[in-house]
Amino acid sequence: MNWLLSIIYLVVFPGILFVLGFAFFAEWLDRKVYARVQRRVGPPFLQPLADFIKLSSKEDVVPEKADNAIFTAAPIISLAAILAAFLYVPVVTATALHVFEGDLIVALYLLTIPTLALFLGGWFSGNLFGQSGAMRVASLLFSYEVPFFLALLAPALMAGTWSMSGIVVYLYGNPLAFVVTIGAFFIAVISLQGKLERLPFDIPDAETEIVGGPMSEYSGRRLALFRLARDAEMVVGAGLIAAVFLGGPWCPFISLDPGYIAWAVGAAFFILKTLIVLGLLILMKSAVARIRVDQMVNVAYKYLIPLALAQMLVVVLVKYMGWF
Repeated sequence: MNWLLSIIYLVVFPGILFVLGFAFFAEWLDRKVYARVQRRVGPPFLQPLADFIKLSSKEDVVPEKADNAIFTAAPIISLAAILAAFLYVPVVTATALHVFEGDLIVALYLLTIPTLALFLGGWFSGNLFGQSGAMRVASLLFSYEVPFFLALLAPALMAGTWSMSGIVVYLYGNPLAFVVTIGAFFIAVISLQGKLERLPFDIPDAETEIVGGPMSEYSGRRLALFRLARDAEMVVGAGLIAAVFLGGPWCPFISLDPGYIAWAVGAAFFILKTLIVLGLLILMKSAVARIRVDQMVNVAYKYLIPLALAQMLVVVLVKYMGWF
């Protein structure tokens, strides 16, 4: 029965189907809240799924000048890397499906692959707008990746482990540790917004400037997969932040080794915390207009990175003083 439970965990919940379903819900929530802020009605609940089905049924065109292999593989690799990263995130209990020392580093590496895939897809599309967007993707890569990595280093230093499950276990016993790393939490949220290329950091897409950026030539199934990958990355990134900063499935009413009912409670708390992070991302998108490339670099290197380093110093001092 262990192998059957592993298959269910991998494929159904909290595996691939759960991530994809949550991704459709996150897109609907994003579009709905964004519309309500602008005093519009917004889409119906099943609109993201309908859009995916409609796009998948459209003609899939490969430009004559595009590299067919890379152009086709880019969205597939992007989605596969995101789904693989979610396997290391504790969802139901403090222990994820695959746990080892350093799984946080592996998850962060996997979440970098979609950006590289987007760059390759745009660069090898043979379209000038796509190549311009790809160059923006590459130039901004280190602007948000560095503060994102440094922000997630803070809870890892606090817990003394590079395992997400280990960090969650530490937060079980030290729930007030979030107060110490709250600065890193907001830095991680802002950096994740940059990774997702959402307002105000949607510089590579910039439809009013370069049509659609690296996805200008994508259509049909490939475009549907790229959009789904971006929604899934939003869910996985928010879930990762919820796990390492907020304790993921931890709640004050369940023990560290719960039974089936407590597993459901833990999963509910994980979803709730992930929705909190998603809410911050959506509010940021609704409140701020697009910035320029140089402004994005300035935000990262003048503010986010120094603040992330200061947060690490605070964590080191707190650990040295023995307060946690």
